[in-house]
Amino acid sequence: MSTYRVAQVSGPNEPFDLVERPVPEPGPGQVRIAVQACGVCHSDSWFVSGGAPGIIFPEVPGHEIAGQLEALGAGAGDRGWQLGDRVAVGWFGGSCGHCRPCREGDFIVCRNLTVPGWAYDGGFAEKVIVPADALARIPDEMAATDAGPMACAGVTVFNGLRRSTARPGDLVAILGLGGLGHLGVRFATAMGFETVAIARGAEKADFAKQLGAHHYVDSTATPVGEALQALGGARVILATASSSSAITGTVDGLAPRGELMVIGADATPLGVSPAQLLSGAYVLRGHPSGTARDIEDTMNFAVLHNIRPMTETVPLDRVDEAYQRMLSGRARFRMVLTA
Repeated sequence: MSTYRVAQVSGPNEPFDLVERPVPEPGPGQVRIAVQACGVCHSDSWFVSGGAPGIIFPEVPGHEIAGQLEALGAGAGDRGWQLGDRVAVGWFGGSCGHCRPCREGDFIVCRNLTVPGWAYDGGFAEKVIVPADALARIPDEMAATDAGPMACAGVTVFNGLRRSTARPGDLVAILGLGGLGHLGVRFATAMGFETVAIARGAEKADFAKQLGAHHYVDSTATPVGEALQALGGARVILATASSSSAITGTVDGLAPRGELMVIGADATPLGVSPAQLLSGAYVLRGHPSGTARDIEDTMNFAVLHNIRPMTETVPLDRVDEAYQRMLSGRARFRMVLTA
């Protein structure tokens, strides 16, 4: 019997173990992917810690998957997929197709959305079984180690920006220069926005400019709201930092009818008052990731503009090292496991 390796945790926050399992066959509407790369996202800690509802241990995380199709379940080929196709899977790991959002075509907010590493075993493995509707085709010009992070971090910022109210020439601010934020700056400048990078520390100014930012705001040196108003006020602020206090500090920097789009997850409530929102007719909204089609759009746009994530790659058997580097914030900027 042929086997493959998975990296799993047996209980909340326990170390990863590499375990051999029998190779599974995909069911109807499913495919099996030979994993070539899988990004390590901060959201994985929600699953590893057991904090996500319904988590069952042993847990195999990983929702920034890139690889090749090596087996098709019944009906999967009807969607146009063939053995050997290069594919990516992100936070969007399949939708039910029958809830109201799905019937309205808004699949990313499916009430029964399945997320790799939560609803089923994720990509910290040599192989993974996923629903065929979760697959995004990887462009020939993009490496698997870049495609994995693009399937979550990349699509989240790209999709957020293109679905915002900003138009080319508008002032757009990116809060945070981490795994999401560094891509946010690259995408924002490529979309034609006057881009402001916001982070902590004067030493990050040069890096922000290297990414293409037109302006840099050191949040430790000046109130962010005042700095943005001095530039005319932001049409859109994309908040990638996972800090409610940092996000709250940007609100007064919005232009009238400006939009604060939150994609950085923090359980702490935002300190925004109704009076603040009313005073400038501001819009405050959350933005989830993106569908498989959105991931394809993200990767194709990235190829056109030569945008790639900044990554550190390590083999699967060093998964604990990669996970701890992600947790500590020492990774620059996305840890990626390779099979």
